Amino acid sequence: MGTGGRLVGVGVGPGDPELVTVKAVRRMREADTVIVPVLAGDEPGRAEATVRAHVDGSRIERAVFALNDRHGLSKRRVRAWDEAARAVLRRFEEGKATVAFATIGDPNVYSTFTYLAQTVREMAPETEVETIPGVTAMQDLAARSGRVLAEGSEPLTLLPVTGGVERLRSALDSDATVVAYKFGRFAPQVAEAVRESGRGEDSVYGARLGLDDEEIAPLDKLDGADLPYLSTLIAPARREAGRGGKL
Repeated sequence: MGTGGRLVGVGVGPGDPELVTVKAVRRMREADTVIVPVLAGDEPGRAEATVRAHVDGSRIERAVFALNDRHGLSKRRVRAWDEAARAVLRRFEEGKATVAFATIGDPNVYSTFTYLAQTVREMAPETEVETIPGVTAMQDLAARSGRVLAEGSEPLTLLPVTGGVERLRSALDSDATVVAYKFGRFAPQVAEAVRESGRGEDSVYGARLGLDDEEIAPLDKLDGADLPYLSTLIAPARREAGRGGKL
């Protein structure tokens, strides 16, 4: 397939339509088509809900991805990447110059866009790929919970908890602020690990950020139930009392 088109990965933030950058809105409105990832073709996803607040719905196109697949590099997941890439290239063949792909958060942080862009480049190496950064869930949760992500010389560790809590336990033993993504189905184990690390008192979690039924609360409020897949935890670094202790 030959193209001269441009694929733009656009970060649309954690779910609140007001947390989309001016540049992101402009680039989506300039694009000929805006593709949004969904679990099923007849169901809107979180990215689509945000995009519709800024872009005419007639230019939005859904692409089904295996967003809930827990089996690594599965055939279902690979097939979804291939089909989405072919959909992008068809738009270029039809004469579309720019296709935007809207992704929750940032397109360079644990995003489906990474795999779509790689697949498009494999099929049509001449395609130009660009990304527009977006506000991340950890930034949104930090702002609204009053938790500072990092100060002074502190490191910041971000990791997904899709395969269990052992890597999280190791991170909690460090001097870094630890942010955990995608920990919903391991919520009870995550809460236990954080409490055992001595960080339970200051830690917070957020679920369904930006949606009407969002939940933001201290970690101690977790009652042992699982949370939605896209849940975020902030376990702040241990800090000395007083101003500037980590400088």
